[in-house]
Amino acid sequence: MKTYQIHLLRHGITDGNVKGQYIGSKDIPLNDMGIEHIRSLDENYIYPGAAAYFTSPMQRCKQTLGIIYPNVKPIDIDEFRECDFGEFEGLTAQELSGSKDFAEWLASDGSTAPPSGESGLEFGRRVCQAFEKIVEALMKTGVPSAVIMTHGGVIMTILAQYGLPEASMAEWTMEPGCGYSVRIHPQLWSAAKKVEVYQTLPLPKEDDDDGYDAEYFFADVEDLPETEA
Repeated sequence: MKTYQIHLLRHGITDGNVKGQYIGSKDIPLNDMGIEHIRSLDENYIYPGAAAYFTSPMQRCKQTLGIIYPNVKPIDIDEFRECDFGEFEGLTAQELSGSKDFAEWLASDGSTAPPSGESGLEFGRRVCQAFEKIVEALMKTGVPSAVIMTHGGVIMTILAQYGLPEASMAEWTMEPGCGYSVRIHPQLWSAAKKVEVYQTLPLPKEDDDDGYDAEYFFADVEDLPETEA
């Protein structure tokens, strides 16, 4: 039976990463170190090509994708944005240490949102709905592979929900510019909505394979999530 691959990649380093800030809805770019780091990874390792490319609309993701895959036409998926941290945006845990709202948010089961922000449950719901639409679209159209350039929290949420082997969000961490490849077996997906996590990214050069050219096959597919091209 035909299988499908999705390569999940985290964007490069930003000033927010360096400073340890909560950055979700704040649209900040890669910093100089982040740009050079992604260029170095791209030069020394292998990022697999795919038949379709999707990205969070945040510029840090679009910049990263543009460095690695300069000749592709990605589709922006708004639902693959990072969690909206509301009033915590741009602040560090140390700066928030005296906040009652922050303490309640950290202690909650995901149902509590930062002031003017998004709860973990809301975040997980939108991310998972978008991922399921992508999987279903791949299987319906027969398009064999996709790259999703997004945020660490998005990837951790997807793998904690759908990944095999099963593991918690905290066990699916990755460095900037890195990620995971998953394989969709249609029978397994239909029965249990699970995907096989089969490799980490990027790959050592000796692991490169023929893969697929960076072509874009989704122009006329009606079943994709609503997007901005």
